[in-house]
Amino acid sequence: MSGTFVGMPGFPPPAHPAFPKAAREAVHNKTLRGNLRHATHTIRAKRAAAVAEVSDWAELREAGKRIKDHTLRHLDTYLVRVEEAVTAAGGTVHWAADADEANAIVTRLVRETGEREVVKVKSMATQEIGLNEALEAAGIAAYETDLAELIVQLGKDRPSHILVPAIHRNRGEIRDIFAREMSEWGRPAPEGLTDTPAELAEAARLHLREKFLRAKVGVSGANFVVAETGTLVVVESEGNGRMCLTLPETLISVVGIEKIVPTWQDLEVFLQTLPRSSTAERMNPYTSTWTGTTDGDGPSTFHLVLLDNGRTDTLADEVGRQALRCIRCSACLNVCPVYERAGGHAYGSVYPGPIGAILSPQLRGTGSEIDASLPYASSLCGACYEVCPVAIDIPEVLVHLRERVVQGGEATRQGSKVVLKPAKGHAAERAAMRAAQWAFGHPGVLRTGQRLASRTRRFHPRTLPGPGRAWTGTRELPQVPAEPFRDWWQRTRGGKDTVK
Repeated sequence: MSGTFVGMPGFPPPAHPAFPKAAREAVHNKTLRGNLRHATHTIRAKRAAAVAEVSDWAELREAGKRIKDHTLRHLDTYLVRVEEAVTAAGGTVHWAADADEANAIVTRLVRETGEREVVKVKSMATQEIGLNEALEAAGIAAYETDLAELIVQLGKDRPSHILVPAIHRNRGEIRDIFAREMSEWGRPAPEGLTDTPAELAEAARLHLREKFLRAKVGVSGANFVVAETGTLVVVESEGNGRMCLTLPETLISVVGIEKIVPTWQDLEVFLQTLPRSSTAERMNPYTSTWTGTTDGDGPSTFHLVLLDNGRTDTLADEVGRQALRCIRCSACLNVCPVYERAGGHAYGSVYPGPIGAILSPQLRGTGSEIDASLPYASSLCGACYEVCPVAIDIPEVLVHLRERVVQGGEATRQGSKVVLKPAKGHAAERAAMRAAQWAFGHPGVLRTGQRLASRTRRFHPRTLPGPGRAWTGTRELPQVPAEPFRDWWQRTRGGKDTVK
Protein backbone atom coordinates (compact mmCIF):
# COMPACT_ATOMS: atom_id res chain seq x y z
CA MET A 1 0.00 0.00 0.00
CA SER A 2 1.51 3.35 -0.96
CA GLY A 3 0.59 6.93 -1.61
CA THR A 4 0.04 10.11 0.31
CA PHE A 5 -2.18 9.57 3.32
CA VAL A 6 -4.38 12.59 3.91
CA GLY A 7 -6.60 11.60 6.81
CA MET A 8 -8.68 8.86 8.37
CA PRO A 9 -12.41 8.16 8.39
CA GLY A 10 -14.13 10.62 10.68
CA PHE A 11 -11.00 12.68 11.26
CA PRO A 12 -10.30 14.50 7.97
CA PRO A 13 -7.65 17.18 7.69
CA PRO A 14 -9.18 20.53 8.57
CA ALA A 15 -9.87 23.23 5.98
CA HIS A 16 -7.34 25.51 7.62
CA PRO A 17 -4.45 27.54 6.22
CA ALA A 18 -0.88 26.52 6.91
CA PHE A 19 0.52 27.65 10.24
CA PRO A 20 2.71 30.47 8.86
CA LYS A 21 -0.26 32.14 7.18
CA ALA A 22 -2.57 31.78 10.19
CA ALA A 23 0.14 32.92 12.59
CA ARG A 24 0.95 35.96 10.45
CA GLU A 25 -2.60 37.19 10.91
CA ALA A 26 -2.60 36.44 14.64
CA VAL A 27 0.59 38.34 15.47
CA HIS A 28 -0.95 41.56 14.13
CA ASN A 29 -3.83 41.30 16.63
CA LYS A 30 -2.57 43.47 19.51
CA THR A 31 -5.46 42.55 21.81
CA LEU A 32 -4.84 38.83 21.29
CA ARG A 33 -1.12 39.18 21.92
CA GLY A 34 -1.72 41.20 25.06
CA ASN A 35 -4.18 38.63 26.42
CA LEU A 36 -1.80 35.77 25.68
CA ARG A 37 1.26 37.51 27.10
CA HIS A 38 -0.43 38.36 30.37
CA ALA A 39 -1.99 34.91 30.83
CA THR A 40 0.99 32.75 29.86
CA HIS A 41 3.49 34.78 31.89
CA THR A 42 1.24 34.63 34.96
CA ILE A 43 0.70 30.86 34.71
CA ARG A 44 4.37 30.26 33.93
CA ALA A 45 5.57 32.12 37.02
CA LYS A 46 3.09 30.40 39.32
CA ARG A 47 4.00 26.97 37.94
CA ALA A 48 7.70 27.57 38.48
CA ALA A 49 7.07 28.48 42.12
CA ALA A 50 4.86 25.42 42.68
CA VAL A 51 7.40 23.05 41.14
CA ALA A 52 10.26 24.59 43.13
CA GLU A 53 8.52 23.49 46.34
CA VAL A 54 9.03 19.81 45.44
CA SER A 55 12.50 18.55 46.25
CA ASP A 56 12.13 15.34 44.22
CA TRP A 57 10.53 16.88 41.11
CA ALA A 58 13.14 15.35 38.78
CA GLU A 59 12.46 11.90 40.24
CA LEU A 60 8.69 12.36 39.89
CA ARG A 61 9.18 13.44 36.28
CA GLU A 62 11.25 10.36 35.52
CA ALA A 63 8.74 8.12 37.29
CA GLY A 64 5.89 9.56 35.22
CA LYS A 65 7.85 8.98 32.03
CA ARG A 66 8.60 5.36 32.93
CA ILE A 67 5.03 4.60 33.97
CA LYS A 68 3.69 5.96 30.70
CA ASP A 69 6.29 4.15 28.60
CA HIS A 70 5.59 0.87 30.40
CA THR A 71 1.86 1.26 29.88
CA LEU A 72 2.24 2.05 26.19
CA ARG A 73 4.48 -0.98 25.67
CA HIS A 74 1.84 -3.23 27.23
CA LEU A 75 -1.24 -1.28 26.17
CA ASP A 76 -3.02 -4.33 24.77
CA THR A 77 -2.87 -6.04 28.15
CA TYR A 78 -4.06 -3.01 30.10
CA LEU A 79 -6.92 -2.26 27.70
CA VAL A 80 -8.31 -5.73 28.23
CA ARG A 81 -7.87 -5.31 31.98
CA VAL A 82 -9.82 -2.03 31.88
CA GLU A 83 -12.67 -3.63 29.97
CA GLU A 84 -12.88 -6.53 32.42
CA ALA A 85 -12.81 -4.24 35.47
CA VAL A 86 -15.39 -1.76 34.12
CA THR A 87 -17.74 -4.55 33.08
CA ALA A 88 -17.41 -6.26 36.46
CA ALA A 89 -18.32 -2.96 38.15
CA GLY A 90 -21.55 -2.63 36.17
CA GLY A 91 -20.39 -0.47 33.28
CA THR A 92 -20.38 -1.13 29.53
CA VAL A 93 -17.29 -0.70 27.36
CA HIS A 94 -17.43 0.34 23.69
CA TRP A 95 -14.48 0.38 21.29
CA ALA A 96 -14.20 3.19 18.73
CA ALA A 97 -11.60 2.93 15.99
CA ASP A 98 -12.13 6.48 14.76
CA ALA A 99 -14.16 9.65 15.23
CA ASP A 100 -17.12 8.50 13.14
CA GLU A 101 -17.50 5.34 15.16
CA ALA A 102 -17.19 7.16 18.49
CA ASN A 103 -19.75 9.79 17.48
CA ALA A 104 -22.17 7.11 16.28
CA ILE A 105 -21.84 5.21 19.56
CA VAL A 106 -22.47 8.26 21.74
CA THR A 107 -25.36 9.47 19.57
CA ARG A 108 -27.02 6.06 19.76
CA LEU A 109 -26.58 5.85 23.53
CA VAL A 110 -28.14 9.28 24.05
CA ARG A 111 -31.05 8.48 21.75
CA GLU A 112 -31.73 5.26 23.65
CA THR A 113 -32.36 7.32 26.77
CA GLY A 114 -35.01 9.35 24.97
CA GLU A 115 -33.26 12.59 25.92
CA ARG A 116 -32.39 15.44 23.57
CA GLU A 117 -29.77 17.27 25.60
CA VAL A 118 -26.58 16.45 27.48
CA VAL A 119 -24.27 18.31 29.85
CA LYS A 120 -20.54 17.96 29.30
CA VAL A 121 -17.50 18.24 31.49
CA LYS A 122 -14.48 19.56 29.60
CA SER A 123 -13.14 16.81 27.33
CA MET A 124 -10.47 17.22 24.67
CA ALA A 125 -11.26 13.81 23.22
CA THR A 126 -14.84 14.85 22.40
CA GLN A 127 -13.55 18.09 20.88
CA GLU A 128 -11.07 16.07 18.83
CA ILE A 129 -13.81 13.95 17.26
CA GLY A 130 -16.31 16.80 16.87
CA LEU A 131 -18.91 15.23 19.14
CA ASN A 132 -20.89 18.43 19.73
CA GLU A 133 -21.39 18.87 16.00
CA ALA A 134 -22.36 15.21 15.57
CA LEU A 135 -24.93 15.45 18.37
CA GLU A 136 -26.32 18.69 16.96
CA ALA A 137 -26.79 17.01 13.58
CA ALA A 138 -28.79 14.32 15.38
CA GLY A 139 -31.00 16.91 17.10
CA ILE A 140 -29.25 16.66 20.48
CA ALA A 141 -28.03 19.77 22.31
CA ALA A 142 -24.67 19.50 24.09
CA TYR A 143 -24.01 22.10 26.80
CA GLU A 144 -20.43 22.80 27.87
CA THR A 145 -20.17 23.40 31.61
CA ASP A 146 -16.51 24.29 32.11
CA LEU A 147 -16.42 28.09 32.46
CA ALA A 148 -13.86 28.62 29.70
CA GLU A 149 -15.60 26.10 27.43
CA LEU A 150 -18.90 27.87 28.10
CA ILE A 151 -17.33 31.16 26.98
CA VAL A 152 -16.05 29.51 23.81
CA GLN A 153 -19.41 27.87 23.07
CA LEU A 154 -21.47 31.01 23.70
CA GLY A 155 -19.05 33.05 21.59
CA LYS A 156 -19.30 30.55 18.69
CA ASP A 157 -15.54 30.36 19.02
CA ARG A 158 -12.85 27.70 19.12
CA PRO A 159 -10.64 26.68 22.07
CA SER A 160 -7.15 28.17 21.93
CA HIS A 161 -5.47 26.56 24.94
CA ILE A 162 -5.52 23.09 26.51
CA LEU A 163 -6.10 24.25 30.08
CA VAL A 164 -7.68 27.68 29.52
CA PRO A 165 -9.62 27.39 26.23
CA ALA A 166 -10.73 31.05 26.37
CA ILE A 167 -7.26 32.42 27.14
CA HIS A 168 -7.52 34.67 24.07
CA ARG A 169 -10.49 36.54 25.60
CA ASN A 170 -10.30 39.34 28.16
CA ARG A 171 -12.92 40.16 30.79
CA GLY A 172 -14.62 42.83 28.71
CA GLU A 173 -15.06 40.46 25.79
CA ILE A 174 -16.45 37.77 28.10
CA ARG A 175 -18.98 40.20 29.60
CA ASP A 176 -20.18 41.14 26.11
CA ILE A 177 -20.54 37.46 25.12
CA PHE A 178 -22.54 36.63 28.25
CA ALA A 179 -24.84 39.63 27.85
CA ARG A 180 -25.42 38.92 24.17
CA GLU A 181 -25.64 35.12 24.01
CA MET A 182 -26.74 33.58 27.32
CA SER A 183 -30.44 34.16 26.70
CA GLU A 184 -30.22 32.08 23.49
CA TRP A 185 -28.87 29.08 25.42
CA GLY A 186 -30.88 29.28 28.65
CA ARG A 187 -30.98 31.62 31.60
CA PRO A 188 -29.95 35.14 30.48
CA ALA A 189 -27.15 37.14 32.05
CA PRO A 190 -28.16 39.43 34.92
CA GLU A 191 -29.03 43.02 34.06
CA GLY A 192 -26.13 45.44 34.46
CA LEU A 193 -23.50 42.66 34.35
CA THR A 194 -19.97 44.07 34.75
CA ASP A 195 -16.64 42.52 33.87
CA THR A 196 -15.55 41.79 37.43
CA PRO A 197 -14.52 38.14 37.87
CA ALA A 198 -17.01 37.53 40.69
CA GLU A 199 -19.98 38.77 38.66
CA LEU A 200 -18.95 36.84 35.57
CA ALA A 201 -18.54 33.64 37.61
CA GLU A 202 -21.93 34.15 39.28
CA ALA A 203 -23.62 34.70 35.91
CA ALA A 204 -22.12 31.43 34.64
CA ARG A 205 -23.09 29.61 37.85
CA LEU A 206 -26.75 30.68 37.59
CA HIS A 207 -26.86 29.87 33.89
CA LEU A 208 -25.41 26.39 34.35
CA ARG A 209 -27.22 25.40 37.54
CA GLU A 210 -30.56 24.90 35.79
CA LYS A 211 -28.86 22.68 33.19
CA PHE A 212 -27.20 20.54 35.86
CA LEU A 213 -30.49 19.99 37.67
CA ARG A 214 -32.42 19.21 34.47
CA ALA A 215 -30.02 17.02 32.49
CA LYS A 216 -30.47 13.25 32.52
CA VAL A 217 -27.36 12.46 30.47
CA GLY A 218 -23.78 13.54 31.15
CA VAL A 219 -20.79 13.24 28.83
CA SER A 220 -17.23 13.35 30.12
CA GLY A 221 -13.68 12.56 29.30
CA ALA A 222 -11.10 11.41 31.83
CA ASN A 223 -7.62 12.45 32.84
CA PHE A 224 -6.72 8.90 33.82
CA VAL A 225 -8.14 5.37 33.85
CA VAL A 226 -6.80 3.02 36.55
CA ALA A 227 -6.56 -0.42 34.96
CA GLU A 228 -6.56 -2.52 38.13
CA THR A 229 -10.05 -1.36 39.17
CA GLY A 230 -11.50 0.22 36.02
CA THR A 231 -11.72 3.57 37.83
CA LEU A 232 -11.90 6.82 35.87
CA VAL A 233 -10.45 10.05 37.21
CA VAL A 234 -11.26 13.68 36.39
CA VAL A 235 -9.37 16.56 37.99
CA GLU A 236 -10.75 20.11 37.79
CA SER A 237 -10.93 23.40 39.62
CA GLU A 238 -14.55 24.56 39.39
CA GLY A 239 -16.84 21.73 40.50
CA ASN A 240 -18.73 21.57 37.22
CA GLY A 241 -17.22 18.18 36.55
CA ARG A 242 -18.48 16.84 39.86
CA MET A 243 -22.00 18.00 38.91
CA CYS A 244 -21.81 16.34 35.48
CA LEU A 245 -20.46 13.11 36.90
CA THR A 246 -22.95 12.64 39.75
CA LEU A 247 -26.32 14.20 38.90
CA PRO A 248 -27.29 12.63 35.52
CA GLU A 249 -28.90 9.21 35.34
CA THR A 250 -26.66 8.15 32.45
CA LEU A 251 -22.94 8.92 32.15
CA ILE A 252 -20.99 8.41 28.92
CA SER A 253 -17.21 8.84 29.10
CA VAL A 254 -15.13 9.15 25.91
CA VAL A 255 -11.48 8.44 26.68
CA GLY A 256 -8.37 8.06 24.55
CA ILE A 257 -6.69 4.69 24.96
CA GLU A 258 -3.44 6.36 26.08
CA LYS A 259 -5.03 7.66 29.31
CA ILE A 260 -4.55 4.35 31.13
CA VAL A 261 -2.28 3.92 34.17
CA PRO A 262 -1.77 0.43 35.60
CA THR A 263 -2.37 0.96 39.33
CA TRP A 264 -3.48 3.45 41.99
CA GLN A 265 0.15 3.70 43.10
CA ASP A 266 1.03 4.90 39.59
CA LEU A 267 -1.81 7.43 39.70
CA GLU A 268 -0.28 8.96 42.84
CA VAL A 269 2.68 10.21 40.78
CA PHE A 270 0.48 12.10 38.33
CA LEU A 271 -1.73 13.57 41.02
CA GLN A 272 1.42 15.36 42.19
CA THR A 273 2.81 16.46 38.83
CA LEU A 274 -0.37 17.38 36.92
CA PRO A 275 -1.80 20.10 39.20
CA ARG A 276 1.55 21.80 39.70
CA SER A 277 2.31 21.75 35.97
CA SER A 278 -1.14 22.94 34.89
CA THR A 279 -2.81 25.24 37.42
CA ALA A 280 0.23 25.66 39.70
CA GLU A 281 -1.74 24.14 42.59
CA ARG A 282 -0.43 21.61 45.08
CA MET A 283 -3.51 19.51 44.40
CA ASN A 284 -6.65 19.95 42.35
CA PRO A 285 -9.65 21.39 44.21
CA TYR A 286 -11.84 18.62 42.76
CA THR A 287 -10.58 15.11 42.06
CA SER A 288 -13.51 12.91 41.05
CA THR A 289 -13.27 9.14 40.65
CA TRP A 290 -15.94 6.65 39.60
CA THR A 291 -15.97 2.91 39.11
CA GLY A 292 -18.90 1.45 37.19
CA THR A 293 -22.26 2.02 38.89
CA THR A 294 -23.48 1.87 42.49
CA ASP A 295 -27.13 1.59 43.56
CA GLY A 296 -28.42 4.88 44.90
CA ASP A 297 -25.17 6.77 44.29
CA GLY A 298 -24.46 8.61 41.05
CA PRO A 299 -25.56 7.58 37.54
CA SER A 300 -27.41 4.27 37.25
CA THR A 301 -25.96 3.61 33.79
CA PHE A 302 -22.32 4.04 32.79
CA HIS A 303 -20.74 3.69 29.35
CA LEU A 304 -17.01 3.92 28.58
CA VAL A 305 -16.05 4.64 24.96
CA LEU A 306 -12.37 3.81 24.39
CA LEU A 307 -11.10 5.92 21.49
CA ASP A 308 -8.25 5.07 19.13
CA ASN A 309 -8.50 7.63 16.30
CA GLY A 310 -4.86 7.42 15.24
CA ARG A 311 -3.32 6.54 18.59
CA THR A 312 -2.37 2.99 17.63
CA ASP A 313 -0.70 4.33 14.48
CA THR A 314 1.20 6.84 16.61
CA LEU A 315 2.23 4.05 18.95
CA ALA A 316 3.91 2.29 16.01
CA ASP A 317 6.33 5.21 15.57
CA GLU A 318 9.34 4.61 17.81
CA VAL A 319 10.22 8.32 18.00
CA GLY A 320 6.77 9.89 17.81
CA ARG A 321 5.04 7.58 20.29
CA GLN A 322 6.36 9.59 23.24
CA ALA A 323 3.67 12.19 22.43
CA LEU A 324 1.17 9.69 23.88
CA ARG A 325 2.71 10.23 27.32
CA CYS A 326 1.07 13.67 27.41
CA ILE A 327 -1.15 14.31 30.45
CA ARG A 328 -2.59 17.55 28.98
CA CYS A 329 -1.07 19.90 31.55
CA SER A 330 -0.39 22.67 28.97
CA ALA A 331 2.95 23.64 30.57
CA CYS A 332 4.61 23.51 27.14
CA LEU A 333 2.18 26.12 25.77
CA ASN A 334 2.89 28.57 28.55
CA VAL A 335 6.66 28.66 27.90
CA CYS A 336 6.56 28.52 24.10
CA PRO A 337 7.56 31.82 22.44
CA VAL A 338 5.74 30.78 19.25
CA TYR A 339 2.45 30.02 21.00
CA GLU A 340 2.66 33.23 23.03
CA ARG A 341 2.72 35.30 19.85
CA ALA A 342 0.53 33.27 17.52
CA GLY A 343 -2.12 31.89 19.89
CA GLY A 344 -3.86 28.55 19.70
CA HIS A 345 -6.14 29.06 16.70
CA ALA A 346 -3.20 29.20 14.30
CA TYR A 347 -2.52 25.50 14.95
CA GLY A 348 -5.83 24.44 13.40
CA SER A 349 -6.37 21.74 16.01
CA VAL A 350 -7.95 21.14 19.39
CA TYR A 351 -4.35 20.49 20.51
CA PRO A 352 -2.43 23.77 20.11
CA GLY A 353 1.10 24.70 21.07
CA PRO A 354 4.17 22.45 21.05
CA ILE A 355 2.29 19.26 21.98
CA GLY A 356 -0.23 19.92 19.22
CA ALA A 357 2.58 20.46 16.73
CA ILE A 358 3.68 16.84 17.26
CA LEU A 359 0.40 15.14 18.19
CA SER A 360 -1.96 16.41 15.48
CA PRO A 361 0.29 15.48 12.51
CA GLN A 362 0.56 11.96 13.92
CA LEU A 363 -3.14 11.48 14.65
CA ARG A 364 -4.25 13.04 11.35
CA GLY A 365 -1.29 12.44 9.06
CA THR A 366 0.77 15.07 7.26
CA GLY A 367 -1.18 15.21 4.00
CA SER A 368 -2.99 18.49 4.64
CA GLU A 369 -1.45 21.94 4.39
CA ILE A 370 -1.88 22.68 8.09
CA ASP A 371 -0.56 19.33 9.33
CA ALA A 372 2.50 19.47 7.07
CA SER A 373 3.30 22.91 8.49
CA LEU A 374 2.84 22.15 12.21
CA PRO A 375 6.26 20.50 12.77
CA TYR A 376 7.77 23.85 11.72
CA ALA A 377 5.71 25.83 14.26
CA SER A 378 8.64 25.92 16.68
CA SER A 379 11.97 27.60 17.27
CA LEU A 380 13.35 24.32 18.70
CA CYS A 381 14.44 26.25 21.80
CA GLY A 382 13.69 23.23 24.02
CA ALA A 383 11.75 25.10 26.71
CA CYS A 384 8.79 22.74 26.18
CA TYR A 385 10.93 19.70 26.99
CA GLU A 386 12.33 21.32 30.12
CA VAL A 387 8.88 21.88 31.67
CA CYS A 388 7.16 18.67 30.49
CA PRO A 389 6.23 16.60 33.59
CA VAL A 390 6.60 13.34 31.62
CA ALA A 391 9.78 14.36 29.74
CA ILE A 392 8.41 14.34 26.19
CA ASP A 393 11.31 15.43 23.98
CA ILE A 394 9.15 17.61 21.75
CA PRO A 395 12.07 19.09 19.76
CA GLU A 396 13.23 15.57 18.87
CA VAL A 397 9.78 14.64 17.59
CA LEU A 398 9.46 17.93 15.69
CA VAL A 399 12.69 17.24 13.78
CA HIS A 400 11.54 13.65 13.18
CA LEU A 401 8.24 14.88 11.70
CA ARG A 402 10.00 17.52 9.60
CA GLU A 403 12.00 14.73 8.02
CA ARG A 404 8.76 12.88 7.29
CA VAL A 405 7.25 15.96 5.67
CA VAL A 406 10.30 16.68 3.51
CA GLN A 407 11.44 13.15 2.67
CA GLY A 408 8.29 11.05 2.98
CA GLY A 409 8.90 7.43 3.89
CA GLU A 410 7.25 4.62 5.81
CA ALA A 411 4.52 5.25 8.36
CA THR A 412 1.57 3.38 9.86
CA ARG A 413 -1.94 4.51 8.95
CA GLN A 414 -5.11 2.72 10.01
CA GLY A 415 -3.00 -0.22 11.11
CA SER A 416 -1.24 -0.69 7.76
CA LYS A 417 2.24 0.24 6.61
CA VAL A 418 2.14 2.96 3.97
CA VAL A 419 4.76 4.90 2.06
CA LEU A 420 4.20 8.61 2.35
CA LYS A 421 5.14 10.93 -0.47
CA PRO A 422 7.02 14.12 0.40
CA ALA A 423 4.73 17.06 1.06
CA LYS A 424 4.43 19.72 -1.60
CA GLY A 425 6.48 22.89 -1.34
CA HIS A 426 9.62 21.33 0.17
CA ALA A 427 11.63 20.53 -2.96
CA ALA A 428 14.28 23.16 -2.25
CA GLU A 429 14.67 22.04 1.34
CA ARG A 430 14.91 18.42 0.25
CA ALA A 431 17.58 19.26 -2.35
CA ALA A 432 19.56 21.29 0.18
CA MET A 433 19.51 18.49 2.75
CA ARG A 434 20.62 15.93 0.18
CA ALA A 435 23.43 18.19 -0.97
CA ALA A 436 24.54 18.71 2.63
CA GLN A 437 24.45 14.96 3.24
CA TRP A 438 26.63 14.35 0.22
CA ALA A 439 29.09 17.11 1.17
CA PHE A 440 29.44 15.87 4.75
CA GLY A 441 30.17 12.41 3.38
CA HIS A 442 33.07 13.73 1.27
CA PRO A 443 35.66 15.52 3.48
CA GLY A 444 37.59 16.96 0.56
CA VAL A 445 34.49 18.58 -0.91
CA LEU A 446 33.50 19.95 2.51
CA ARG A 447 36.98 21.43 3.06
CA THR A 448 36.99 23.10 -0.34
CA GLY A 449 33.50 24.50 0.20
CA GLN A 450 34.46 25.95 3.58
CA ARG A 451 37.55 27.67 2.15
CA LEU A 452 35.58 29.05 -0.78
CA ALA A 453 32.89 30.40 1.55
CA SER A 454 35.48 32.13 3.76
CA ARG A 455 37.32 33.76 0.86
CA THR A 456 34.11 35.11 -0.68
CA ARG A 457 32.49 36.17 2.58
CA ARG A 458 32.36 39.89 1.77
CA PHE A 459 30.18 39.16 -1.24
CA HIS A 460 27.62 37.11 0.68
CA PRO A 461 24.08 38.53 0.69
CA ARG A 462 22.31 39.38 3.94
CA THR A 463 19.20 37.52 2.79
CA LEU A 464 18.63 34.41 0.72
CA PRO A 465 16.93 34.50 -2.67
CA GLY A 466 14.06 32.33 -3.89
CA PRO A 467 12.66 29.77 -1.42
CA GLY A 468 15.29 30.76 1.15
CA ARG A 469 13.65 34.18 1.45
CA ALA A 470 11.09 32.70 3.86
CA TRP A 471 13.88 31.71 6.25
CA THR A 472 15.78 34.99 6.17
CA GLY A 473 12.57 36.99 6.34
CA THR A 474 12.73 36.66 10.13
CA ARG A 475 16.42 35.86 10.67
CA GLU A 476 19.85 37.14 9.77
CA LEU A 477 22.27 34.87 7.97
CA PRO A 478 25.17 33.96 10.26
CA GLN A 479 28.48 35.46 9.16
CA VAL A 480 31.02 33.07 7.72
CA PRO A 481 34.34 33.18 9.67
CA ALA A 482 37.43 34.52 7.92
CA GLU A 483 39.11 31.14 8.30
CA PRO A 484 37.58 27.64 8.42
CA PHE A 485 38.00 25.83 11.73
CA ARG A 486 40.07 23.05 10.17
CA ASP A 487 42.53 25.53 8.69
CA TRP A 488 42.75 27.39 12.00
CA TRP A 489 43.40 24.15 13.86
CA GLN A 490 46.08 23.09 11.39
CA ARG A 491 47.78 26.50 11.61
CA THR A 492 47.70 26.90 15.40
CA ARG A 493 48.02 23.33 16.63
CA GLY A 494 49.76 21.67 13.76
CA GLY A 495 46.81 19.35 13.46
CA LYS A 496 47.65 17.71 16.79
CA ASP A 497 45.71 17.61 20.02
CA THR A 498 47.98 19.28 22.59
CA VAL A 499 45.59 18.89 25.54
CA LYS A 500 47.10 16.52 28.12
